[in-house]
Amino acid sequence: MKRTTGQSPAHTSKWRPATQMVRGGTMRTEVGETSEALFLTSGYCYDNAEEAAARFRGERPGMTYSRLQNPTVEMMEQRLALIEGAESARATASGMAAMTAALLCQLSAGDHLVAGKALFGSCRVLVDSILPRFGIETTTVDARDTQAWAKARRPNTKAFFLESPSNPGLDITDLRAVADIAHDAGALVVVDNAFASPIVQRPLEHGADIVAYSATKLMDGQGRVLAGAVLGSEQWMNDVYLAFARHTGPNLSPFNAWLILKSLETLDLRVSRACENAQRVASFLEARVPRLLYPGLASHPQHALAMRQMRKGGTIIALHLDGGREAAHGLLDALELIDISNNLGDSRTLMTHPASTTHASVSAAIQAEMGITEGMLRLSVGLEDADDLIDDLDRALKAIGL
Repeated sequence: MKRTTGQSPAHTSKWRPATQMVRGGTMRTEVGETSEALFLTSGYCYDNAEEAAARFRGERPGMTYSRLQNPTVEMMEQRLALIEGAESARATASGMAAMTAALLCQLSAGDHLVAGKALFGSCRVLVDSILPRFGIETTTVDARDTQAWAKARRPNTKAFFLESPSNPGLDITDLRAVADIAHDAGALVVVDNAFASPIVQRPLEHGADIVAYSATKLMDGQGRVLAGAVLGSEQWMNDVYLAFARHTGPNLSPFNAWLILKSLETLDLRVSRACENAQRVASFLEARVPRLLYPGLASHPQHALAMRQMRKGGTIIALHLDGGREAAHGLLDALELIDISNNLGDSRTLMTHPASTTHASVSAAIQAEMGITEGMLRLSVGLEDADDLIDDLDRALKAIGL
């Protein structure tokens, strides 16, 4: 295989984002295919025994095994790195594989992790229960409180982990300030950027060291496959992450990588449209529900910070209803267009009740700590006509007396 014309790093780094999303990382076989090839192979053959040995020693370029390298996966990784502005990217089988690998590859027994309290439910389980089983100490803080990060540092603190905007409450963390605090302590900052995507926010530009994704969300954006990614510097990826990935195998399948690769071509178009829809829907809902949070609205308590870090308000809205679970479930059941689903970042608009779905795995006390109420709903806005979404929400709100 060979790179297409102009695929040297010197050329691709100069391309504008829209071009990188369509052509970045592309390799072609001698057939000259226009769409990237799908390589469904577990292993590779060698011209001779010494060629195989040299590749395994790292002395010659080339693939060895698809648990570590695959042409289709590599194209997806290189395109994503260009979009993110990262030196290197590695794809994983899911978003949680990405979060777990990004932390476990660098933490050992006796190390300390500081994490934001407001995390996806499985990420809180990872921080609160799984990492401590391996002797890793963890502390959770209000990620909005910059000084809380500083106070939580210890001599053995090796990493900070956070989401911004957070899932599901849309808390915003001052990435630059937190990165400065971490780096002063010799720790690295890992940011789960799944709610934003690189179209809305690029954490590396604000001091983060590692960015992790559930590519299942906006990057696929069509509810088809599970995927994740970890991005960072070339040195960190080679010296820290690569050996962990080689021997634990969180890797993404070539077929799923191919689907994500094709979806990246339209990532900017889809995210931009969904953000525009979300802004309109949030403006409508703000006047109809007791409490609503959307970073793109001036009413969000961290709106100014969000707009410093984010190019748009994002695709997710959090709303709180009086009446608890009964009211929340009542609204969900009254929807006709919008689907009840715990996924997000889809081309279809989806709504879920976090307390009974995405965060059901954590205790009521932790839910309260994260700002999750029984009347809370998370709305992931898609690509439909915004007026149809508003009509559907209007009907559902009226059905529960709002």
